[in-house]
Amino acid sequence: MSALLQLRDVEADIGGSRILRGVTLEVNAGEVVCLMGRNGVGKTTTLRAIMGLRATRAGSIAFNGSSLGALSTARRAFAGIGYVPQGRDIFPHLTVEENLQVGLLLHPRPKPEAKEELERVFALFPALKSMLARKGGVLSGGQQQQLAIGRALLTRPKLLMLDEPTEGIQPSIIEEIGDTLKRLRRDGSLAILLVEQYVDFCREVADRFYAMDRGAVTFSGPILSLTDEAVRLHLQV
Repeated sequence: MSALLQLRDVEADIGGSRILRGVTLEVNAGEVVCLMGRNGVGKTTTLRAIMGLRATRAGSIAFNGSSLGALSTARRAFAGIGYVPQGRDIFPHLTVEENLQVGLLLHPRPKPEAKEELERVFALFPALKSMLARKGGVLSGGQQQQLAIGRALLTRPKLLMLDEPTEGIQPSIIEEIGDTLKRLRRDGSLAILLVEQYVDFCREVADRFYAMDRGAVTFSGPILSLTDEAVRLHLQV
């Protein structure tokens, strides 16, 4: 597999405080990678740096063989990076259908093609099809998460980044999201970088993991090496 995303020695500050301290990681095409760690270790900042929402002070970020450099967030999205942030950021006053239509705007396509891609989203998340007229703000947290992932998939990403997709979500929808990620992995055309603290979920869906502490990657490997002992040493408070 070729490395689709590569971070090398990335550093970033927030308000004068160093948050990322030489983060190095990579995500290959067609795999699911979990970025793990306690609260406040820099996981979300790493995703925001990749997306261009947080400036970096050192290091490099390359995507699909090219440096992201000074590319704007919009250009990174256009290049093929989809991002579902913590909190989901759906449009609460737009309907489910209108939220999904926003995802189609990044790459305009003929109506038959757009309809086909919408149907693929509905195949992954059937509940959305029955809620098209509902406002996004009245959906449950789990339904909003499904909507946010579906909208991101409609931007035709090569890399999908999800920040804590199981947070505050009911178990049945966590299972649906896990099944969806496994289906996307089997398809082989999409890489997924997942920030997650739910260890069992990572074990279920991921190929590899990186564990962070104090702004740096301290432990990584294939998901089978994420043993209970490794969790105790690197992830528990």
